[in-house]
Amino acid sequence: MSQEVSRNTNESLALRYGLSAVLLWSTVATAFKLALAQQSVSQLVFFASLTSVLALGAALLWQGRLAEAMRSLRENGWRALCFGLLNPLLYYHILFYAYDLLPAQVAQPINYTWALMLAFLAVPFLGHKLTRMDVIAMLVSYSGVVVISFGGDDSGQSLNLIGIALALVSTLVWAAYWILNSRDKRDPVIGLFQNFLFATPCAAVLAWPLNLAPAALGGAVYVGLFEMGVTFMLWLMAMKYTRHASRISNLIFISPFISLLLIHFILGEKIHMLTLVGLGFIVAGLAIQARSAKKGRASEPLLTE
Repeated sequence: MSQEVSRNTNESLALRYGLSAVLLWSTVATAFKLALAQQSVSQLVFFASLTSVLALGAALLWQGRLAEAMRSLRENGWRALCFGLLNPLLYYHILFYAYDLLPAQVAQPINYTWALMLAFLAVPFLGHKLTRMDVIAMLVSYSGVVVISFGGDDSGQSLNLIGIALALVSTLVWAAYWILNSRDKRDPVIGLFQNFLFATPCAAVLAWPLNLAPAALGGAVYVGLFEMGVTFMLWLMAMKYTRHASRISNLIFISPFISLLLIHFILGEKIHMLTLVGLGFIVAGLAIQARSAKKGRASEPLLTE
């Protein structure tokens, strides 16, 4: 009986952590646009990265692991620098430029296709097999990207093609980061802290001269906390406590729809029908891929090593 109560408690705790992470992630598309309205892309990357490294450092200090993270820098310095140049430096510059050029309702759904890009890159780099279900998932989701791309902005103008290209490239960079991260033996939080620690001075150089107004700092701090730092730890905690990872992972499917509501009511963007249709395709594709992975990739391989 006590074991059953403990399991239920852990699952309840995992659900709370998972929902908290998903709800926070749902706010970041809106936060990106609000923050970018007050500062440049490079300024936002720097101040958000600085916030994130301070938050991660505080979390490690509270856990009594900050000294361990600093000691291991000697052996992990080059790894941390390389990872940090990829994320946050390159990834967030590309992503924020995409958000700067596109309505949030367009950039946000496209960014969700990174999981499909991850499955594709895992074939040559990790030796995974691409199944028919994976291919169907990609065709369905990227059809959604095409549908969204035929929409326009609130002024009736065609969407910025460079912005769409940057949004797609950001999914490539993010997927590549996680492919490399799968071979990183560091503790996830320590590794992320070290990456940001090395990337933040580089971000400062790109953002120089630093002249952020106090009113703009709030947006950068919010992005640093709830896109780059705290939310990541909440998600890790959810996965740690659950015995059903797929159940927690499925929570992510509600995020883009909550995000669209916030984009509409806070940013004032009129949500276009093509956005809803395209997002439906993207989420359907992600659901197909998740179902395929849950079955242990039992379907017949289309591409093999």
